[in-house]
Amino acid sequence: MSDPTRIQIPAEIRNEGIRAFAEEWAGVTEPDRIELVSAADDARLLGEALAAGELLPAGKGRYYARSHPKDTARSEERTVVATSDPADHGRYNNWQPASEVKPFITERMRGASRGKTMYVVPYLMAPPGTPLAAYAAGVELTDDRTVVLQMIRMARVGLEHFDGLADPDFFVRGVQVTGDPDSLRHGTPEDARLFATIADERTILHYGSAYGGNALLGKIAHGLRQASYDGHTSGKFLAEQFLLLGIHDLDTGVTTHVCGGFPSASGKTNLAMTLPPDALGERYRVDFYGDDIAWIWIDDDGRLRAINPENGAFGVAKDTNENTNPTAMDAIAEGSGTIFTNTAYNHLTGEVWWEGLTPEPPAALDGWLDWTGAPITDRGPDEQGAPWAHPNSRFTIPLAQIPNLAADAADPAGVVIDAIIFGGRTRDREPLIRAIDDLTVGVYDGLTLGAEATFAAEGVDGQLRYDPMSMLPFFSYSEGRYAQHWLTLLGQLTDLPVFAHVNWFQRDPEDGHYLWPGYRENLRALNWLMRYRAGDAHGHTTPVGVIPTVEELDLAGLDIAAEDLDRLLRIDTKRWIEEAQHRQEHLQGLPDVPREIWDAHQTLSTALTAQAASADNEHP
Repeated sequence: MSDPTRIQIPAEIRNEGIRAFAEEWAGVTEPDRIELVSAADDARLLGEALAAGELLPAGKGRYYARSHPKDTARSEERTVVATSDPADHGRYNNWQPASEVKPFITERMRGASRGKTMYVVPYLMAPPGTPLAAYAAGVELTDDRTVVLQMIRMARVGLEHFDGLADPDFFVRGVQVTGDPDSLRHGTPEDARLFATIADERTILHYGSAYGGNALLGKIAHGLRQASYDGHTSGKFLAEQFLLLGIHDLDTGVTTHVCGGFPSASGKTNLAMTLPPDALGERYRVDFYGDDIAWIWIDDDGRLRAINPENGAFGVAKDTNENTNPTAMDAIAEGSGTIFTNTAYNHLTGEVWWEGLTPEPPAALDGWLDWTGAPITDRGPDEQGAPWAHPNSRFTIPLAQIPNLAADAADPAGVVIDAIIFGGRTRDREPLIRAIDDLTVGVYDGLTLGAEATFAAEGVDGQLRYDPMSMLPFFSYSEGRYAQHWLTLLGQLTDLPVFAHVNWFQRDPEDGHYLWPGYRENLRALNWLMRYRAGDAHGHTTPVGVIPTVEELDLAGLDIAAEDLDRLLRIDTKRWIEEAQHRQEHLQGLPDVPREIWDAHQTLSTALTAQAASADNEHP
């Protein structure tokens, strides 16, 4: 058994705050040794992980990891936000009192790292020198080497990132302890896992997982939950689950920037990594900044700016291929340093495969193992249709591997935001794009963002699952106060970005085909939005926003039926009146909703009712 009183803190750690933090938790978790790591240790740690069987080779310069079969996704029901203020309790944030949570999870962690190494991972969730650098510093203590390797890909890792901080003791303190996966009783009433962000102490304590968002504490727990809380309490910034991209006009030399939120399975990563359609490739270039998180603030000139705090991408493998996301396929090529997790794996060739990579699985089955490590050839007749890869299988890559990474992606000043978009997945009601010029209406639209439920299974025909601002799993204080923070902060702007709502998923009600081709063609809608903001396009006004005319959309090289275009560019007032009622019920379930948001909702409802009455009068 290790003796915590004899564990040596690495001498290189001269920051007294980090030393005291490591010492305190070493006394709790009782590892056998402590090791300080930085990005420079990547090659050595990869070699150690390969030698230990924690990673397997997946081609030149690529690696494969297989997590415990019950540890394959974020576990929102085991994730809580804890503070000392009950006013932080929201509808979605699983708030609990810090005075109860912290001692409870500390006892779970006691002695749980015996026989293991505690890795000290200092990191920065921002480009060095950014105005938000004070909120970006963190230290994660982890007892899992694969977690360290993924953190090196997702953040800027190294003690040197603390050197320029005004207060080197002001950092997020995170502890991730894996525990014994076989004894955690996943999914039962006795489930021992717990993932807590103690936001008012800037402390993150995660017990019972070594998977992704549960274990890479800089990513979601710090980059979203904690940063959102910090942004609110400081009054200085927003931390959102937003993509960030740039559109560069090669003719004019002007680059515009778009950020925005999309619920799960609504096309966020594909849009973040998109390329221009072939017909527009000589006119436009799309620059990638980030696919998951944006930190947003107001600069000294009153403009809205944003950075991607991450230094890597943690992408879903399923359905990623040369057609849906060629950028990602280039990024994960051999030599990229990619770590694949829970895909299928061929132990003879080192190949990986997932559903959607190719139309059919590999025909030659020799050597292929599914995501659990079971040979495909051992499957019985009733298992032939089972997935080879886990639906949430992932790839982790450094941003530097993304081929269209913006040249200024690491600029500490960030980029000026021209548009904020929200996008859900709906088969009707939502047009291709609708622009919103008013701040309150834009925030209202984000707060009522949703994607269509699986109506056959849910029994709610076409009703949306609301995901406010695409932040539903990441709120750290009440949703109404969150909306007020948006209104207060952006109300200080001298130049307000245009808001918009996009929807690539409208379907024909008769045969079900998608009306819009999506993927790279989506740039056409964003280009219209930029022209609208510049005053070069005007669209037509509806109760839900301004919609393009057919003539204003650049459709060069795109073959699309006129009747499909017509449906994409109009609204169904009856369906919108139904939607307004659903929105009212949704907002009534949120605490502290500002009066301005309710006024925006009432204005929308009144306008829709008036339009419906006008239509009835025209067609009695």
